Amino acid sequence: QVQVVESGGGLVQAGDSLRLSCAASGHSSLTSIMGWFRQAPGKGREFVAYITSSGENTKYADSVKGRFTISRDKNTAYLQMNSLKPEDTAVYYCAARPRGSGEYSLGRQYSYWGQGTQVTVSS
Repeated sequence: QVQVVESGGGLVQAGDSLRLSCAASGHSSLTSIMGWFRQAPGKGREFVAYITSSGENTKYADSVKGRFTISRDKNTAYLQMNSLKPEDTAVYYCAARPRGSGEYSLGRQYSYWGQGTQVTVSS
């Protein structure tokens, strides 16, 4: 059984920074890949970033590239968000999956999800 718990959301102003944390319990083989996704009001879920088990591979959505940085320490992943914009306002979800086939930027490939943490960026 794997549990995923996010923390660190909040209300900030445009241009501010925020760091989200995601703690995943369970066997490390089940959480080799950890990703961040977000869902803004009235929109579908979108990929933000993922990181592989040793941090050797990362990928970012074009909309956050250069502003967000994903990292991890064993089974805890972090999302450092800098230069936040109002359009970054969303519920941010952390997800985990084993290494294997499939595209790691696709939410449907993930088996384990957290409950989400709200990030609100005011202009």
